[in-house]
Amino acid sequence: MLVKLAWNGMKSKRKSYIILLTGLVMSIAIFYMFQTLALNNEFTSDNAMISSMQLVFHVGSFLLAVITFFYLLYTNTFLLSLRQREYGMFLLLGAKKSHLKRLMFLENLLIGAMALVIGIAAGTVLSWITARMVMGQLDAGLEGYHSFYLPSLVVTLLFFLVLFIVTAVWNHIKLSRVQVLDLVHADTTSDRMPARPKVNIVMMAAGIVSLTGGWLSLIFMEQLRETGIFSAAILTTLGTYLLFSSLLPVLLKAVKEKGTWKEKGVRAFTLSQLTFRVQNLKKFLATAAMLIALGAGAISGGMAFKNNAPVFAEQAGFYDAVVHNAGPEAEEILDDITFTGIWQYRYKQNEDYTFYLKEDLEGQPPKMRTSSGGVKTLENELPEDRESLADVKAARDPGSEWTRFLQRELSRDYSKAPLIVSRALYENIDAEEETVFAGKSDDFMSYLDPLAALEKIKEQKMEEAGKENYYSRSKYATFDNYQTLATGTVFMGFFLGTAFLAMMASCLMFKVLSGAAGDIPRYRMLQNIGVSRRLLKRSVAGELFVIFLIPAVLGLAHVLIGMNMFSFILLEPYYRIWVSLLVFILLYFLYYGLTVKMYQGMVLPQQK
Repeated sequence: MLVKLAWNGMKSKRKSYIILLTGLVMSIAIFYMFQTLALNNEFTSDNAMISSMQLVFHVGSFLLAVITFFYLLYTNTFLLSLRQREYGMFLLLGAKKSHLKRLMFLENLLIGAMALVIGIAAGTVLSWITARMVMGQLDAGLEGYHSFYLPSLVVTLLFFLVLFIVTAVWNHIKLSRVQVLDLVHADTTSDRMPARPKVNIVMMAAGIVSLTGGWLSLIFMEQLRETGIFSAAILTTLGTYLLFSSLLPVLLKAVKEKGTWKEKGVRAFTLSQLTFRVQNLKKFLATAAMLIALGAGAISGGMAFKNNAPVFAEQAGFYDAVVHNAGPEAEEILDDITFTGIWQYRYKQNEDYTFYLKEDLEGQPPKMRTSSGGVKTLENELPEDRESLADVKAARDPGSEWTRFLQRELSRDYSKAPLIVSRALYENIDAEEETVFAGKSDDFMSYLDPLAALEKIKEQKMEEAGKENYYSRSKYATFDNYQTLATGTVFMGFFLGTAFLAMMASCLMFKVLSGAAGDIPRYRMLQNIGVSRRLLKRSVAGELFVIFLIPAVLGLAHVLIGMNMFSFILLEPYYRIWVSLLVFILLYFLYYGLTVKMYQGMVLPQQK
C-alpha cells in the first residue's frame, strides 16, 4: 500500500520529480565519470600524463560531493513543502507520522534508485566520450581504460546511498517537528514584509563590510595564501546572505512605491508578485548566487588553466628549439620552422663539466627570460681568461647569470657544471667537439608538431645514452607537461560548472514552480478581466528574469573578483575569460527559458 501511495504521489508531482531527477542524474553521471578517470589503475599506471591528472579529478569529485549533499537537502525540502497539505490530510484521516516517514523513505528510495540506474548508464557513456576527448587533446592512447569500471561503480553507489539515507533522516526530523494544522494549511500561509528598518540597516552595513572583506581576501590572495582562502570563503558567503536578506526587500519595496514606469502594462502586478515572493526567496537567491559563482568560477578557472598554457610556455624560456648535434632528421625538421633568430655554440664535455667556447658566446650574445617575464640580452662581461682548467674550475661562480643561463637554457646534461673557457684552453681539452643550435621562431604555437618531433628525437638519443629518467626542460616539454594538467582541469571545470549550474537551476525551478499553484487564481483573474495572454506571458518572463538576474549579477561579480585568487598559480588568470563567461551565460539563459516555459504552462489558462 505504501509503495502504491509513494508511486501515486510521485506521479501527481511528476514535473517536480523530473526536475529533481535531472539534477541528480547529472550529478551521478559526472561523479561516476570523475571516478573512472581517477581510479582506473591499469590505465593510469601505464599513462604518466593521466597519472598526473588524477589529483584534479579527485578534487573535482570532492567538490561535487559537497555541493550534491546540500543540493539534495534543498530539493527534498522543496518536495516536502509541495506535499505538506497531502501529508496533513493523511494524518487527519488516521495515518500516523511513522507511516508518513516510511512513505517518504520509499519515495526517496524510488527516486534514488531511478537516478542511480540512469545516472550510471549516462556516466558510462559520458566517461567513454570524455576519455576520448581528453586523450585526443593529449595525443595519447586509451589502452587499459574501461568506461564501465567496477571500483568506480562501487564508490558511486556507496556515496549516493549514504547521501540518500542522510537526506531521508533529515526529512524524518523535519516532519517530526511539524504540526498537523501547519501541514493542512501550508498552502494558505504567506510571507510578510519585515517592518524593522533599524535591523535592516545593521544587516546591510554588516553585509557590505563582510563582502568587502571577502573580496579583499580574494584580491590579495597571493599575500594571504591559506588564510585568504578561509577568510574569502567565510566573509563572501556571509556578506552575500546578509545583503540579500536586508537589501533586496527594501529595493523592491522602494521601486514598487516610487517608480512611475510601473504603470505601463502589468508591471505593477509583476512588482507585486516579486514583492510577495522576495521574503521567501531572499535566502535562496543568495544560495543561487553562490552556486552561480561556483559554477561560472569552475568553468572560468578550468579554461584559464588551458588558456595560460602558451603564456606559461613563453615564460619558461626564450628559445623555442634547442638541438644538440643536429643530424639529418633534425635538420629537416628545423628547415620547416621559420626562425627570427638563430644562435649556435660549440662545446666539449667530460665526466663532470661542459666547456663552452668563449668567443662563440661573445660573438653571438645569447638571450634569456628574466624573472619578471621580460627578455634580456647577456651583454655583461664574460669570466676572465684563466691559464689552466684548474683555475677556471676554482673561479667558477654557480650563481652567476652566465652559469644560470647555460645550465637552464643550453645544457643537455644538467648534472654537468658549465664552464666558459678561452680558445687556448678549449683546444687542449681532450674531448669531441659538439654543437648546440638555439632558435626563436616567429610563433611558438604554430610549430607544435615539429617541436614535438624534435623532442622525440632528443628522448631517443638520451635512451640510447642510457638515461631513461632524463627530464627535459625545453620550452615544448614545459608546455606539454602544463597542457596535460590543464586539459584535465578544463574538463573538470566544465563538467563541475555544468553540474553546479544544473543544480542551481533545478533548485531555482523548484522554488519558483512550488509557488505556481498559488499564482494560478491571480493569472486567471487577470485574464478574466481582459488582460491579454501576451501581457501575462511577458509578466511571467519579466518576473522570472528579475529572479534569475539578481543572483547572476552578484555571482558573476564574485567570479570576476575571485579569479584573482589564481594569480599566484596562473600568469594571466583573466586571459580570454570572456569565452568561459559566454559559455556560462548561454547555459544560464537555457535554464531561464526552460523555467519560463514550464511556469507559463502551469499558471496560464490553456487557450480553447
